Amino acid sequence: MAGKKVLIVYAHQEPRSFNGSLKRVAVEELNRQGCAVTVSDLYAMDFEPRATRKDIAGVLCNPDFFRYGVEAYEACKKRSLTSDIIDEQKKVQEADLVIFQFPLYWFSVPAILKGWMDRVLCQGFAFDVPGFYDSGFLKDKLALLSLTTGGMAEMYTKTGVSGDFRYFLWPLQHGTLHFCGFKILAPQISFAPEIASEEERKEMVASWAQRLKTIWKEEPILLHLHLPPLFQLTHHQILFHVCLSFHLNLHPLRASLIRRSLRAIVFKF
Repeated sequence: MAGKKVLIVYAHQEPRSFNGSLKRVAVEELNRQGCAVTVSDLYAMDFEPRATRKDIAGVLCNPDFFRYGVEAYEACKKRSLTSDIIDEQKKVQEADLVIFQFPLYWFSVPAILKGWMDRVLCQGFAFDVPGFYDSGFLKDKLALLSLTTGGMAEMYTKTGVSGDFRYFLWPLQHGTLHFCGFKILAPQISFAPEIASEEERKEMVASWAQRLKTIWKEEPILLHLHLPPLFQLTHHQILFHVCLSFHLNLHPLRASLIRRSLRAIVFKF
């Protein structure tokens, strides 16, 4: 759709890979629609995945005891994060849709993409407390995971050896992207391209290109309807939030707000 802006965060080492083909066809189709497309090719950029003191360009709040979450949060407010983080945040801020293109590594994203999420989607930019999930700072944006697997489709079903694919996508789609406010479109999963025939690979690429033709008409998925049964249990959801402060290394005052607000509810179980 003309006028829309799309960011593709691409994580694969080889430009001629199947992931590279999916990225190229996405750029071509979205450009054909009149979209402005930006690609963050993380390996080509030699993007730094490690979250360290070097991410803070200004003076540390506590140079004697480094806490990344706290320091990144304060640096974000002061615009004193390093330029590579600020550049990626600007791309995200300008995008209507963010597509993550990657091969599945150990039921998750490659380390370089995990590092992008750790460093770019920091507190103060993508979320705050309060200011997460439906109130996350990126709530007016769409996100889509386009990934390839090593295993065949039947392996990622309820009865398959790897289990329902929704299990391993839940932390990414809900715990990371929706936590930051993103509205999540259904994932595009290309199963086992490495062992597929040339014709089957062409069909996968064509299917992705065809879907992109109407991508702006799609409705976000309702994540609570796509949960594995374990996560549908109310007390698990509450305990997840109680542990949130430790998982994200939030500012201690804001972390205490979460614990106090949920303590009465948790003790009912």
